[in-house]
Amino acid sequence: MTFDGGGGPLVLGIETSCDETGVGIVRGTELLANVISSSMDEHARYGGVVPEVAARAHLEALRPTLEAALAEAGVGLNDLDAIAVTAGPGLAGALMVGVGAAKALAISRGLPLYGVNHLVGHVGADLLRADGGDLETPTIALLVSGGHTSLLLVRDLTRDVELLGETLDDAAGEAFDKVARLLGLPYPGGPRIDAEAAKGDPNAIRFPRGLTHPKDLDRHRYDFSFSGLKTAVARYVEQAGGEVNIPDIAASFRESVADVLTAKAIAACRDLGVPRLLLGGGVVANSRVRELATERAAEAGIALRIPPLTLCTDNGAMIAALGARLVAEGHAPSLLDFGADSTLPVTIVQT
Repeated sequence: MTFDGGGGPLVLGIETSCDETGVGIVRGTELLANVISSSMDEHARYGGVVPEVAARAHLEALRPTLEAALAEAGVGLNDLDAIAVTAGPGLAGALMVGVGAAKALAISRGLPLYGVNHLVGHVGADLLRADGGDLETPTIALLVSGGHTSLLLVRDLTRDVELLGETLDDAAGEAFDKVARLLGLPYPGGPRIDAEAAKGDPNAIRFPRGLTHPKDLDRHRYDFSFSGLKTAVARYVEQAGGEVNIPDIAASFRESVADVLTAKAIAACRDLGVPRLLLGGGVVANSRVRELATERAAEAGIALRIPPLTLCTDNGAMIAALGARLVAEGHAPSLLDFGADSTLPVTIVQT
């Protein structure tokens, strides 16, 4: 395949795995457009993402988001070399909207279509770094969001991704939302907890660090658990009655989450002899997670990569970047009979 514009394939990426409709356009590793329409306000009244509401919001937002991305990039559908779409994991109904739209565009324009893995897409966001550098592998990748908390070993972005560990219950983002609700803070919980924590003492309360006890490290060295932490916060609030210091609770809770996330990620780098760590996912926007990861990586001599905040949350640009890499490496397009897979394993980069 030749690319008329030079600089790599021009690829449009569609992301609809949860509550954000994302359309991104890249040329090789150059970001041309990244437009996101969030339905977060619609879910706020329920205190969390409602799958049916998310799917309907994607249906309504997809066309205007697509048109905005094309306008921002200054290209038309006929200029594209390929289309990439999140095939999974994620909410089944939400994924179906994006997959259906991508198939319609691909068929109507005669374009190759690549169904790709949402989690690997977060790693692919690093391809769009401003300095133009390539993704260095192998790398450990810590992906933390409302629906996923995963630790990966990425030997090759498009061919060899291994799941080292994941959450056994609540994802970190879910824990932030649930604790925020306990404290009377509005949804989404992450930014609210972060703001309150900035005013509190992270050492005021020693909340538990899930799966860090020696007996747990044998079987779950790289796994995560935040359900017990959420319960510990609930018990603390209940026992305190109406006399609670919200900033101290928020800071202590946030410290527990950041401690576990970064400690396990650094341990994976050391254990496997990988001197690189990449962060991704919406929870990476948390200031303490970023700060502690930076401190611990520097102490361990590990190179740390954190994408810009706009590329940490779910977005179409990361999907387009992964699709562009697949095209550039000569991978065959996906067959058009692939479906949305809500539990797509991270080891499957392309469906």
